[in-house]
Amino acid sequence: MRVASLGAGFFGRFHLDAWRRIPAAEIVALCERDADRAARTAAEFGIPATFDDIGAMLDAVKPDILDIATPPPTHLTAIEAAAAHGVAAICQKPFCGGLEAARQAAGIAKRAGVLLVVHENFRFQPWYAEIKRRLDSGLLGEIYQATFRLRPGDGQGSDAYLDRQPYFRTMPRLLIHETAIHLIDVFRYLFGEAKSVYASLTRLNPAIAGEDAGIVLLDHAGGVRALFDGNRLADNAAKNPRLTMGEMTIEGSAGTLRLDGDGGVFHRARGAKTETPMPFEWTDAGPNGDSVRRFQNHVVRHMLDRTTPQNTGEAYLANLEIEEAIYRSHAQGRKVGLGAVAG
Repeated sequence: MRVASLGAGFFGRFHLDAWRRIPAAEIVALCERDADRAARTAAEFGIPATFDDIGAMLDAVKPDILDIATPPPTHLTAIEAAAAHGVAAICQKPFCGGLEAARQAAGIAKRAGVLLVVHENFRFQPWYAEIKRRLDSGLLGEIYQATFRLRPGDGQGSDAYLDRQPYFRTMPRLLIHETAIHLIDVFRYLFGEAKSVYASLTRLNPAIAGEDAGIVLLDHAGGVRALFDGNRLADNAAKNPRLTMGEMTIEGSAGTLRLDGDGGVFHRARGAKTETPMPFEWTDAGPNGDSVRRFQNHVVRHMLDRTTPQNTGEAYLANLEIEEAIYRSHAQGRKVGLGAVAG
C-alpha cells in the first residue's frame, strides 16, 4: 500500500513511525506547509518526496491511502481531495471537528466509492483486545457495569498542556470532544450501542477554555451501564500515566476484570479473595501499546483483503452523536436518549 501523509506535527510523527514498521505499507510522499519541517521529517523517515499542496501530491504520486494527520478544520477539504482522486483516506480525530462536517465527509466518501476510516486507535490498544476476547468467551457471565477513571495528571497549573499539545488550552470543548471520545468508542467496542446518556461536566483549571473533569453514564442497549469518570488534573500510580490514561473495572455475574495503569489485566472470580493476572503479549514500541501501528496495520490488511475495517467514517458517526448528546445532557441537566446509529 502506497501511503501519502498529510501533516507532520506532534501526532503525525507517530503515524509515520508506524507506517515504516508495517511491511505491507510504504510512505511515498509527505504534504506539509512548513518547508523546514517537511525536509527534516522526510529525511528522518526516508520519505522520497515532499509537497505543500495536497492536490499536487495526489496527482504526482497516486497513493493508495491518504493519511490525514492535520487539525480538524482541514479534514473536510482533504477528504474531498482524496475522494476526487479515488484514494482511500484515514483521518485523525477529532473527526472533522464536529458531527455535521463528519456527516458531510462520510457522504462524500460514500458517493465517491472510496474508503474513509477514522484514526480512532484506543480500541486497538492490546489490553482492550484482550478484554474483548475475555468478555466474548463468557468469563464474566452476564456483564453488569463498567467504570473507566481517566487520570492523566497533565492538566494542573497555569502552564497546563503547553509542553505537548498547547492547543488544548483554547478548545471550547476539551475533556469529551478531545479525550473521552476515545472511551466512548471503547465502550461501544466492548458493550455495543448506547441508548441513553447522562453527563455532568466542569472546568477545574481556570487557565483553559474547556471542561477538564466530569462524569458520563452510558446505558447500553444490551443492559450494561458504563461510567466514564474523567479528571485531567488528577494522576494515577502507573509508571507512565499516559499509557492507558487511567484504570477500568468491569463487573459481571461471574466475576470482575480490572485494567491497571500499566496495561495489566486482572481477573477475580466471583467469591474469590484474590485477583489472577491475565497474561497477553504486547509491545511498548509506540504510544499506548503500539496502538497506532496496530490500527494502521488493521486498515492495510482489510484493504488488501477487500473487506471493511473497523471505524469507517460512517460507523464513527455513532461516537459523535453520543458526544453531542453528552454536551446536551450537561446543558439540560437530564438524561438524553440516543436514536438508531450506525454500527
